[in-house]
Amino acid sequence: MADVWIPTQMQFFTGQKRQVEIAGDTIGQIINNLDKAFPGLKNHLAYNDEIMPGLAVIVDGEDTHLGMLQPVKDDSEIHFIPSIAGG
Repeated sequence: MADVWIPTQMQFFTGQKRQVEIAGDTIGQIINNLDKAFPGLKNHLAYNDEIMPGLAVIVDGEDTHLGMLQPVKDDSEIHFIPSIAGG
């Protein structure tokens, strides 16, 4: 299973867990399985079957450009990183 790191502002859904193990062959499957384990989390990660705008997905240290279709290995490390805005 992939190691998935949850952003601080979304840890409410995971019972304050920073890291969880989730199965899936693609980022889309990972997000769907996260939502099964932690209902409501998908609404903060995806919209209309696309990665939520302003959210970076890092798989094994690389920014993904394939979105929900990005392949994931069993030993992958996945980080969801929300953008930071200010002024």
